Amino acid sequence: MHGVWANRWTFILAATGSAVGLGNIWKFPYITGENGGGAFVLVYLLCIAVVGIPVMMAEVLIGRRGRMSPINSMRYVTREAGLHGAWTGIGWMGVLAGLMIMAFYSVVAGWALSYIFSTGAGMFAGVDGENAGALFSGLLGNSEKQLFFHSIFSLMTLAIVAAGVTRGLGMVARVLMPFLFVVLIILLGYGIVKGDFVAGLHFLFDFKLDKLSWDGVLIALGHAFFTLSLGMGAIMAYGAYMPDHASVGRTIITVGILDTVVALIAGLAIFPIVFGSPGLVPGEGPGLMFVSLPVAFGNMAGGQLFGTLFFLLVSVAAWSSAVSLIEPGVAWLVESKKFSRVGSSIVLTLFAWLGGVASIYTSFMFDTLDMLTSQIMLPLGGLFIAIFVGWLMRRAIVCSEMDAEGHPLFDIWLFIVRYISPILVALVLVFGLYKKFAG
Repeated sequence: MHGVWANRWTFILAATGSAVGLGNIWKFPYITGENGGGAFVLVYLLCIAVVGIPVMMAEVLIGRRGRMSPINSMRYVTREAGLHGAWTGIGWMGVLAGLMIMAFYSVVAGWALSYIFSTGAGMFAGVDGENAGALFSGLLGNSEKQLFFHSIFSLMTLAIVAAGVTRGLGMVARVLMPFLFVVLIILLGYGIVKGDFVAGLHFLFDFKLDKLSWDGVLIALGHAFFTLSLGMGAIMAYGAYMPDHASVGRTIITVGILDTVVALIAGLAIFPIVFGSPGLVPGEGPGLMFVSLPVAFGNMAGGQLFGTLFFLLVSVAAWSSAVSLIEPGVAWLVESKKFSRVGSSIVLTLFAWLGGVASIYTSFMFDTLDMLTSQIMLPLGGLFIAIFVGWLMRRAIVCSEMDAEGHPLFDIWLFIVRYISPILVALVLVFGLYKKFAG
């Protein structure tokens, strides 16, 4: 009904596009440097191996088994397992979480879009931290400008999703992701030549075991879960378009590796640029992206060009992720309510756009949407997916979808999905809520 990816690599690049977003660029490099460098990277890779990749395989498996939207795929596998219809709620929660994330995510992506033009126009040439901070504060205080770029980004996302699986989502894989990789490598080269590459390398990879606390381990665990876009229906929806002959295991491992490589290269591109500017210290989040980096680019040779390229990279990463936030709901409206793809894309983009408008004018809405999705809905979705595939689907069906008859690694994966992943995802859920309300 929705089409199928042209080949395995189209799925890999589309799923990587969903996974690679703002978190890879503004969060992962910083939390790595702050929590033990190389020691943190090792723990993070372990978390990807025992939580991220196994749960992602389970989510793709459900999507490919159902061959429909997350809601209808969950309904299909629930009936097949002879279970209560309440399990379909996993699909509903994922679709709703995606739309809620899109509401505030597109606002932040709009900031990145606006900075393409600000940097390109030379607004940051020679600025210091105080002036860059004032410019960013000015953007946050300008609701009309935020609304304009939020709307542009929403329309960009609408255009891709409305075009369909092959022409739209496939374009993300064929064009946007290769473009993202090329720009990332160019920025890495710029960081090596113009920045303090050695300082960036030490910050990211020095094995500082004394700086790796249990809190750091839990941070690694949480990021390993969230970076792969788990629990919000996107990967399940993409799995529904996966060719029958493609190996779920090998394909998802490739996605996990690509996502991690992008995050590490982003760090190796960003922090040499930060350390190469006197007086700048590494940070994370909006402060790193919209204050520290503009100062660095504004005071380095070629900074205007490469700063513009950087914000183009950020916008493309956000764009490829945003497409996967809308797609699960669009697929359901096309299947179940007989909407056209264009009509369903317009309805759901408008819904998310209105949420974004509310987020621009009230910070409470922005923070609430962020907290509900990242700290409650996504971990719950991942937890229920692991339990459903590990304990409730018939082993023969799971084995068949994984194409793992007699494969020794199948039993290891099933053990992880049954026992280890649910415990660790539950830890992410509890730890996130504890930090929110007790911290």
